[in-house]
Amino acid sequence: MKEITYEKERKFLSPYAKKSEESAGRLREEPSCGMRTEFQRDRDRIIYSKSFLRLKNKTQVFFAPDGDHYMSRLTHTLDVSQIARSLARCLSLNEDLTEAIALGHDLGHTPFGHVGERVLDRLCPTGFKHSVQSLRVVDALEKDGRGLNLTFEVRNGIVNHTKSGNPATLEGAAVSLADRIAYINHDIEDAIRAGLLREEELPEEAVKVFGRDTSARINTAILDIYEESKGKPYVRMSGERGKALDQLRSFMFEHVYEHANKLIQESAERMLANLYTYFTDRPEELPAQYAETAQTDVPRAVCDYLSSMTDKYAIGVFKGLFVPREGSV
Repeated sequence: MKEITYEKERKFLSPYAKKSEESAGRLREEPSCGMRTEFQRDRDRIIYSKSFLRLKNKTQVFFAPDGDHYMSRLTHTLDVSQIARSLARCLSLNEDLTEAIALGHDLGHTPFGHVGERVLDRLCPTGFKHSVQSLRVVDALEKDGRGLNLTFEVRNGIVNHTKSGNPATLEGAAVSLADRIAYINHDIEDAIRAGLLREEELPEEAVKVFGRDTSARINTAILDIYEESKGKPYVRMSGERGKALDQLRSFMFEHVYEHANKLIQESAERMLANLYTYFTDRPEELPAQYAETAQTDVPRAVCDYLSSMTDKYAIGVFKGLFVPREGSV
């Protein structure tokens, strides 16, 4: 069955696409599947991982929002996957590889969104980046420490999905762009929904370039990347629209990300900082799966544990450790 997929890829994919049969392989050799390509297997492993399931209860930007239509880390991931697959399809790239990278790119993200990442980065002696942690999740933390044993191309795309990354494949570059397009646009929607932003406050120059609503902005971005990259050995946005996207990103950081739910942000920072200190001082109280890492690197073990938490679980652990129970002395 997969031989048919190989033949289709050889016939129809761009010469710059990563063909499934050309994968550089896995960290550990294992028997191949007669039906699925290696990238299809990676996608399935990510979807059925515990880390992927937890994304539904991790914050994107707004903590415990009053409404059902705000983005979570899971809905953001699905949004990135959809945009990245659209890019891969129109540029004749490997859609299976693109989807696997997109679905796995945020598996290592902390609870409480970027607030959580900022706290762990400040406290951990070696720093903390969610892209690096996402790679650690698939390599060393999933499957009770065995990891998912993904292909090089998926692992490389995951760790290089941020703007500063340098993906080894065009599929990885497509996911990196899709991530920025997705979070900027759905965060604008959430900010307007939360009353933190009015549509007319968006930078006028960027609005002229991309359009006034989310659908228009995403469509414009995808078409621009297609026109700029078709038949080329790269995936990128044109200079004009790349500049406009950066303007929107800077605007969101200045007017939304640093101000959304300020009081709750401060509470989240205190909770994670206290949890970090508590478990760093008492590594023997970490769950058993982190004990081996704690023997040689306590801060890393604590970061592994805290970054795995959902918002609700983190709050529950904090309350259990620091909030006096009724009737206690």
